[in-house]
Amino acid sequence: MKVLLIGGTGTISSAAVKLALSRGAEVALLTRGTHPELVPDGAECIRADIADEEKVRKLLSGRAFDAVADFTVMTPEQAARDVSLFTGNTGQFIFISSASAYQKPPVRYPITESTPLRNPFWSYSRNKIACEELFTAAYRSEGFPVTIIRPSHTYSERSVPLAVHGENGSWQVLQRILSGKPVIVHGDGLTLWTFTHADDFAKGFCGLLGNPHAIGEAVHITSDESITWNDAYEAIGAALGVKPNLVHIPSDFLAAFDPELLGKLLGDKAYCGVFDNSKLKRLVPGFQAEIRFSDGVRRSVEYLRSHPELQTPDPEFDAWCDRVVAAHFAGMKDLGNG
Repeated sequence: MKVLLIGGTGTISSAAVKLALSRGAEVALLTRGTHPELVPDGAECIRADIADEEKVRKLLSGRAFDAVADFTVMTPEQAARDVSLFTGNTGQFIFISSASAYQKPPVRYPITESTPLRNPFWSYSRNKIACEELFTAAYRSEGFPVTIIRPSHTYSERSVPLAVHGENGSWQVLQRILSGKPVIVHGDGLTLWTFTHADDFAKGFCGLLGNPHAIGEAVHITSDESITWNDAYEAIGAALGVKPNLVHIPSDFLAAFDPELLGKLLGDKAYCGVFDNSKLKRLVPGFQAEIRFSDGVRRSVEYLRSHPELQTPDPEFDAWCDRVVAAHFAGMKDLGNG
């Protein structure tokens, strides 16, 4: 099977590339080349920016693929570009959407692929919905062979999954845990959430790759394990050998201090994320997510601690946390004196 992956060096795509290669696929990566160290042996590297449509069209001229997957599409304009680029030269096109596109707030659980798509809180999710609509319309009108995949909070050895962190990633939160400083958990920490390790995602992805029964379908790939946010942070602390000092702060209070969190929390992580994976298991018989969060996050913590180049300090985020926690406790004190 000849496969083209656009991106291919990110959190979820790297694992997918490795598994596809191990299963005998001929894999080509269309990448800007910013992380050549993440391109695995055996994969062809086509260096180009997918945004340069003319150059990409020339580079791919005369080539056909059994499947193309684009991990980089974020807007309807980019989706329309891909329909133009790949109509007629692939047997399947996989669009990586997001489980955050599902209705917020949700009205019932578990979430299935038929759950309505609506997210008034997060422009990222609304753009993904618009992309899905464009690809689906191309499938219905022109037979564009799209498969839509909706991941939910997928992580790998290179990333510790968190709800609230700064622009430099998770390291500063780990430092706060290690030093005993307050660590912010949104809400009461009791909502259920689903974390999916990239290696488990890859098994679902590769099972859908080149799968004719997946054409025209939308499928989420998630773990079957759901845990509370409190348990997630406790597992991170256990991996560090420290009990974290958790401080619970309402999501809308956090968003008042950082409007970017409005989408990421109220548009996603503030609600339970529990998924029905029966559709995936019908399309990919034998699929089973095997990596429990406690084991997966231990791998992530060990990897970060052994790779100093990934230990990026974030003093701005650290100071922000201190301000938010101070304001939270000040408000509680005022209420107590009222």
